[in-house]
Amino acid sequence: MGRRKHNSAEARKEANKTLYVAKLRNNPTSPRKTRLVADLIRGVDVEKALAILQYNPRESAPKMRKLLLSAIANWQAKNEGKRIEDHALYVKQIMVDEGRTMKRMRTAPQGRGYRIRKRSNHITMIIGSRTDEAPVASVQTEENK
Repeated sequence: MGRRKHNSAEARKEANKTLYVAKLRNNPTSPRKTRLVADLIRGVDVEKALAILQYNPRESAPKMRKLLLSAIANWQAKNEGKRIEDHALYVKQIMVDEGRTMKRMRTAPQGRGYRIRKRSNHITMIIGSRTDEAPVASVQTEENK
């Protein structure tokens, strides 16, 4: 039974060698507001995504730009001696998940208190290379023609 775990761990390590991930945990902005910025850069080339985030007025944009730069640095760490321009990097996947919610009380009329929920989120960004991913070619045999 331990052998199977070892094989799956090895397979997972091999798969992670081609993933270039950056994570931001407990970002103090609501997930809904952050997803609006994430939707702008999903599937976009890295250079264009950096430009979009630089000029976006939303609060999450500078944090997400820094996260994208971190993901690029992670790509460079795994691919030493290779140029970014040659590999056509793009934002392969970006996920904004709900993080910790801090609950606070606000004074209200007649001795009551209203609950305030200060939401946070976790951002996971995965970048990929368009040149490394080979397109799936349709194989036609003589029988299918």
